[in-house]
Amino acid sequence: MTNLPEPSGASGTPEMRAGDADRERVAQVLRDAAGDGRLTLAELDERLDAVYAAKTYADLAPITRDLPSPGDAVPPSSAPVSGAPDRRPVEGAPSWSTGIGVMSGFRRSGVWNVPRRFRAFAFWGGGKIDLREARFTEPVTTITALALMGGFEIIVPDDVTVHVNGIGIMGGFDQRASGPGVPGAPTVVVRGFAFWGGVGVKRRRTKQQKELAKRQKELERDSGDE
Repeated sequence: MTNLPEPSGASGTPEMRAGDADRERVAQVLRDAAGDGRLTLAELDERLDAVYAAKTYADLAPITRDLPSPGDAVPPSSAPVSGAPDRRPVEGAPSWSTGIGVMSGFRRSGVWNVPRRFRAFAFWGGGKIDLREARFTEPVTTITALALMGGFEIIVPDDVTVHVNGIGIMGGFDQRASGPGVPGAPTVVVRGFAFWGGVGVKRRRTKQQKELAKRQKELERDSGDE
Protein backbone atom coordinates (compact mmCIF):
# COMPACT_ATOMS: atom_id res chain seq x y z
CA MET A 1 0.00 0.00 0.00
CA THR A 2 1.29 3.50 -0.78
CA ASN A 3 2.40 5.35 2.33
CA LEU A 4 0.72 8.72 2.77
CA PRO A 5 2.63 11.71 4.20
CA GLU A 6 2.10 12.37 7.87
CA PRO A 7 0.62 15.77 8.74
CA SER A 8 2.96 18.13 10.58
CA GLY A 9 2.48 17.99 14.32
CA ALA A 10 -0.06 15.15 14.26
CA SER A 11 -0.21 11.41 13.72
CA GLY A 12 -1.47 10.24 10.34
CA THR A 13 -4.62 8.50 11.59
CA PRO A 14 -7.17 7.19 9.06
CA GLU A 15 -9.67 9.83 10.16
CA MET A 16 -7.23 12.68 9.43
CA ARG A 17 -8.36 15.04 6.68
CA ALA A 18 -6.35 14.62 3.47
CA GLY A 19 -4.82 17.63 1.76
CA ASP A 20 -4.33 18.51 -1.89
CA ALA A 21 -0.71 17.32 -1.75
CA ASP A 22 -1.88 13.94 -0.41
CA ARG A 23 -4.41 13.51 -3.20
CA GLU A 24 -1.96 14.55 -5.90
CA ARG A 25 0.66 12.13 -4.57
CA VAL A 26 -1.79 9.22 -4.81
CA ALA A 27 -2.93 10.39 -8.26
CA GLN A 28 0.68 10.30 -9.46
CA VAL A 29 1.02 6.70 -8.22
CA LEU A 30 -2.02 5.80 -10.33
CA ARG A 31 -0.61 7.50 -13.43
CA ASP A 32 2.69 5.67 -12.96
CA ALA A 33 0.81 2.39 -12.63
CA ALA A 34 -1.12 3.05 -15.84
CA GLY A 35 2.12 3.89 -17.63
CA ASP A 36 3.59 0.57 -16.45
CA GLY A 37 0.54 -1.35 -17.67
CA ARG A 38 -0.74 -2.16 -14.16
CA LEU A 39 -4.02 -0.30 -14.71
CA THR A 40 -6.24 0.02 -17.77
CA LEU A 41 -7.41 3.44 -18.91
CA ALA A 42 -10.88 2.76 -17.53
CA GLU A 43 -9.41 1.77 -14.15
CA LEU A 44 -7.22 4.88 -14.15
CA ASP A 45 -10.19 7.20 -14.74
CA GLU A 46 -12.28 5.43 -12.09
CA ARG A 47 -9.56 5.61 -9.45
CA LEU A 48 -8.66 9.23 -10.21
CA ASP A 49 -12.30 10.18 -9.63
CA ALA A 50 -12.11 8.42 -6.25
CA VAL A 51 -8.86 10.23 -5.38
CA TYR A 52 -10.22 13.72 -5.97
CA ALA A 53 -13.41 12.87 -4.07
CA ALA A 54 -11.48 11.57 -1.04
CA LYS A 55 -11.71 13.58 2.18
CA THR A 56 -9.65 11.51 4.63
CA TYR A 57 -6.61 9.22 4.68
CA ALA A 58 -9.01 6.30 5.09
CA ASP A 59 -10.63 7.23 1.77
CA LEU A 60 -7.26 7.35 -0.02
CA ALA A 61 -5.64 4.20 1.37
CA PRO A 62 -7.70 1.54 -0.49
CA ILE A 63 -7.19 3.19 -3.88
CA THR A 64 -3.54 2.10 -4.18
CA ARG A 65 -3.55 -0.93 -1.88
CA ASP A 66 -2.84 -3.31 -4.79
CA LEU A 67 -0.08 -1.13 -6.30
CA PRO A 68 3.63 -0.79 -5.42
CA SER A 69 4.87 2.24 -3.53
CA PRO A 70 6.57 4.99 -5.59
CA GLY A 71 9.98 3.85 -6.83
CA ASP A 72 9.43 0.13 -6.14
CA ALA A 73 8.90 -0.86 -9.77
CA VAL A 74 10.07 2.13 -11.84
CA PRO A 75 13.80 2.35 -12.65
CA PRO A 76 15.32 5.80 -12.00
CA SER A 77 16.16 6.21 -15.70
CA SER A 78 12.48 6.00 -16.69
CA ALA A 79 11.07 8.13 -13.88
CA PRO A 80 9.72 11.59 -14.79
CA VAL A 81 11.94 14.62 -14.24
CA SER A 82 11.48 16.16 -10.80
CA GLY A 83 8.98 19.02 -10.87
CA ALA A 84 7.33 17.86 -14.12
CA PRO A 85 4.11 15.83 -14.39
CA ASP A 86 4.35 12.27 -15.63
CA ARG A 87 3.46 12.39 -19.32
CA ARG A 88 4.97 9.10 -20.44
CA PRO A 89 2.99 7.10 -23.04
CA VAL A 90 0.26 4.79 -21.74
CA GLU A 91 0.12 1.29 -23.20
CA GLY A 92 -3.17 0.69 -24.98
CA ALA A 93 -4.05 4.37 -25.37
CA PRO A 94 -5.02 5.52 -28.88
CA SER A 95 -2.53 7.41 -31.02
CA TRP A 96 -3.21 9.63 -34.03
CA SER A 97 -0.74 11.36 -36.33
CA THR A 98 -3.29 13.22 -38.48
CA GLY A 99 -6.60 15.04 -38.30
CA ILE A 100 -8.67 15.98 -41.35
CA GLY A 101 -11.78 18.14 -41.51
CA VAL A 102 -13.18 18.63 -45.03
CA MET A 103 -16.65 20.17 -44.72
CA SER A 104 -16.67 18.38 -41.37
CA GLY A 105 -14.69 18.24 -38.16
CA PHE A 106 -12.49 16.02 -36.02
CA ARG A 107 -11.53 15.85 -32.35
CA ARG A 108 -8.45 14.45 -30.62
CA SER A 109 -8.81 14.51 -26.85
CA GLY A 110 -8.67 12.51 -23.64
CA VAL A 111 -5.79 10.18 -22.81
CA TRP A 112 -3.90 9.56 -26.05
CA ASN A 113 -0.27 9.07 -27.07
CA VAL A 114 0.92 12.02 -29.14
CA PRO A 115 3.53 11.20 -31.81
CA ARG A 116 6.56 13.34 -32.64
CA ARG A 117 4.69 14.94 -35.54
CA PHE A 118 0.97 15.60 -35.93
CA ARG A 119 -0.52 17.03 -39.14
CA ALA A 120 -3.92 18.70 -39.34
CA PHE A 121 -5.81 19.83 -42.45
CA ALA A 122 -9.12 21.68 -42.68
CA PHE A 123 -11.11 22.88 -45.71
CA TRP A 124 -14.50 24.36 -44.93
CA GLY A 125 -14.22 22.48 -41.68
CA GLY A 126 -12.12 22.29 -38.56
CA GLY A 127 -10.86 20.30 -35.66
CA LYS A 128 -10.03 20.33 -31.97
CA ILE A 129 -6.70 19.02 -30.65
CA ASP A 130 -6.76 18.74 -26.86
CA LEU A 131 -3.42 17.87 -25.23
CA ARG A 132 -4.38 18.35 -21.57
CA GLU A 133 -4.58 14.62 -20.80
CA ALA A 134 -2.26 13.52 -23.62
CA ARG A 135 0.96 11.52 -23.17
CA PHE A 136 3.99 12.52 -25.20
CA THR A 137 6.20 9.99 -26.99
CA GLU A 138 9.00 12.54 -27.61
CA PRO A 139 10.35 15.59 -25.74
CA VAL A 140 9.29 17.83 -28.64
CA THR A 141 5.98 17.49 -30.51
CA THR A 142 5.38 19.46 -33.71
CA ILE A 143 1.84 20.18 -34.88
CA THR A 144 1.58 21.36 -38.48
CA ALA A 145 -1.81 22.93 -39.16
CA LEU A 146 -3.12 23.94 -42.60
CA ALA A 147 -6.48 25.73 -42.47
CA LEU A 148 -8.21 26.83 -45.70
CA MET A 149 -11.52 28.55 -44.96
CA GLY A 150 -11.54 26.52 -41.76
CA GLY A 151 -10.01 26.52 -38.35
CA PHE A 152 -8.47 24.62 -35.47
CA GLU A 153 -8.64 24.89 -31.70
CA ILE A 154 -5.50 23.58 -30.02
CA ILE A 155 -5.54 23.26 -26.24
CA VAL A 156 -2.25 22.74 -24.41
CA PRO A 157 -1.59 22.11 -20.70
CA ASP A 158 -0.45 25.25 -18.92
CA ASP A 159 2.75 23.55 -17.70
CA VAL A 160 4.32 22.70 -21.10
CA THR A 161 6.58 24.88 -23.26
CA VAL A 162 4.80 26.23 -26.34
CA HIS A 163 6.13 27.82 -29.53
CA VAL A 164 3.63 29.13 -32.09
CA ASN A 165 5.04 30.42 -35.38
CA GLY A 166 2.37 29.95 -38.04
CA ILE A 167 1.32 32.41 -40.76
CA GLY A 168 -2.19 33.76 -41.31
CA ILE A 169 -3.46 35.52 -44.46
CA MET A 170 -6.96 36.95 -44.12
CA GLY A 171 -6.95 34.74 -41.07
CA GLY A 172 -4.96 34.33 -37.90
CA PHE A 173 -2.49 32.27 -35.93
CA ASP A 174 -2.92 32.99 -32.22
CA GLN A 175 0.55 33.22 -30.65
CA ARG A 176 -0.45 34.35 -27.17
CA ALA A 177 0.01 30.85 -25.75
CA SER A 178 3.74 30.86 -26.59
CA GLY A 179 5.98 30.66 -23.55
CA PRO A 180 8.01 28.39 -21.26
CA GLY A 181 6.66 25.55 -19.16
CA VAL A 182 7.92 23.91 -15.98
CA PRO A 183 11.42 22.33 -16.01
CA GLY A 184 11.42 18.94 -17.72
CA ALA A 185 7.99 19.38 -19.35
CA PRO A 186 7.45 18.54 -23.05
CA THR A 187 7.65 21.19 -25.76
CA VAL A 188 4.82 21.71 -28.26
CA VAL A 189 5.60 23.54 -31.51
CA VAL A 190 2.61 24.75 -33.55
CA ARG A 191 3.29 25.90 -37.08
CA GLY A 192 1.49 26.07 -40.41
CA PHE A 193 -0.68 28.32 -42.56
CA ALA A 194 -4.19 29.74 -42.33
CA PHE A 195 -6.05 31.32 -45.26
CA TRP A 196 -9.51 32.71 -44.57
CA GLY A 197 -9.33 30.69 -41.42
CA GLY A 198 -7.63 30.55 -38.08
CA VAL A 199 -5.66 28.51 -35.62
CA GLY A 200 -6.28 29.24 -31.97
CA VAL A 201 -3.85 27.95 -29.34
CA LYS A 202 -4.93 28.16 -25.71
CA ARG A 203 -3.41 27.13 -22.39
CA ARG A 204 -5.81 25.38 -20.02
CA ARG A 205 -5.58 23.53 -16.71
CA THR A 206 -5.87 19.75 -16.69
CA LYS A 207 -8.81 17.90 -15.16
CA GLN A 208 -6.70 17.05 -12.13
CA GLN A 209 -5.67 20.68 -11.60
CA LYS A 210 -9.30 21.78 -11.78
CA GLU A 211 -10.31 19.12 -9.26
CA LEU A 212 -7.54 20.24 -6.89
CA ALA A 213 -8.60 23.88 -7.19
CA LYS A 214 -12.23 22.93 -6.55
CA ARG A 215 -11.27 20.85 -3.52
CA GLN A 216 -9.14 23.71 -2.17
CA LYS A 217 -12.07 26.12 -2.40
CA GLU A 218 -14.31 23.63 -0.60
CA LEU A 219 -11.77 23.20 2.17
CA GLU A 220 -11.37 26.96 2.54
CA ARG A 221 -15.16 27.36 2.69
CA ASP A 222 -15.45 24.60 5.29
CA SER A 223 -12.70 26.20 7.39
CA GLY A 224 -14.47 29.56 7.23
CA ASP A 225 -17.73 28.03 8.43
CA GLU A 226 -16.14 26.49 11.53
